[in-house]
Amino acid sequence: MISKVSALINRQSLTVPRTVLNVTEVPQHAFDDATQILTCALSGDSDAVASTFDAVVSRDGVVGAWDVAWCLAATMVGDLPGGGGWTLEFPGIDDARYDKRWVARFVSAYVNGDFPTGEALFGAAIADGQLPDCLLALAGSTVATLRHRAA
Repeated sequence: MISKVSALINRQSLTVPRTVLNVTEVPQHAFDDATQILTCALSGDSDAVASTFDAVVSRDGVVGAWDVAWCLAATMVGDLPGGGGWTLEFPGIDDARYDKRWVARFVSAYVNGDFPTGEALFGAAIADGQLPDCLLALAGSTVATLRHRAA
């Protein structure tokens, strides 16, 4: 699946300090990587999605994967009116697979600007050996959302 991600996750951690300033100022290459991932996912090329995530992790480590995931969540959510906390409805989420629960919770953290929860979810997925599947599910969910909007 995402072989380099799996290998590097065992050696990398989220110990690089991330402040709100750093998280909200995502580097341009993360947007470019997210665009490449979405292009591949829209064409149904899951191997290319995995390869792009591998390249991101090889270049920028887990923090790079975080930046791309944050961009994917932003793409999925789109523009939100400012102010207040948001509650997202995910029917049946407690019975969903790990990766689907993770995506729902990660997107919820994004919507609410809850960086500590997003980072905790990333850390838990790494510890559980699930981050590669979660990232693929996030890309797939983002594409499904884009297709739904276009319909």
